[in-house]
Amino acid sequence: MLKFCDVNFKYKDEEKHIIENLDFQVSKGEFVSIIGPSGCGKSTIFRLITGLEKAESGKIFINDENIHNLKGYIGYMPQRDLLIPWRTISENACLPLEVQGKNSKEAKIEAEKFLTSFGLGQYKDKYPKDLSGGMRQRVSFIRTLLTGSDIMLLDEPFSALDAITKISMQEWILEQWSNLRKTILFITHDVEEALFLSSKIFVISEKPITKLKEVIVPASYPRNRHMLSRPEILNIKEELVNELKQRIQL
Repeated sequence: MLKFCDVNFKYKDEEKHIIENLDFQVSKGEFVSIIGPSGCGKSTIFRLITGLEKAESGKIFINDENIHNLKGYIGYMPQRDLLIPWRTISENACLPLEVQGKNSKEAKIEAEKFLTSFGLGQYKDKYPKDLSGGMRQRVSFIRTLLTGSDIMLLDEPFSALDAITKISMQEWILEQWSNLRKTILFITHDVEEALFLSSKIFVISEKPITKLKEVIVPASYPRNRHMLSRPEILNIKEELVNELKQRIQL
């Protein structure tokens, strides 16, 4: 569904490339996490997919179509919820529909259907300040869904949450993915989070990024947290943590 073909990129104010001759692909319906040390280029990959940055050379395809020929093909959920404080929860949720040209009344009706189905209908007239961090992230996820895109990019969406809320949100996002069968790319620094959520993990272990090491998670869905204590999962976790620690030391 998503394919990078010989992609090269560097930022204008930098001499060296951050990405060189990168090839990888993601299949429809996969949940794929990308892990790597800070500053390694994880978010740059997302910026290239969204079109916020343009590759120096090479091509990026969605369903065999060059992204430069597409519009509205990606849903993006950032680390912070970025809800607009003076808009109600339903007004925040319907923002992508308004951007697409729907009138505000139709957009609000559709957004409130999603809020209700996700258990947030009673908060539709509240403001972001009235919601917990986890609830705000759920609204952010709904807003991403309402873009209508089949591919969703989630950039460390749970990193600012407390430990218990984070666990709850991980389980919640898996349930939504299982029901919706969207294709999800998920950036995280948390190896355990990547193992719990993903069907496979891309590891960035070099700079510039010339390849993504692919690790298949040997566990079927649906999942519970007990799978994290299985010997084969613990072995993978140890290998990944050691690899990332070596990269940080370098």
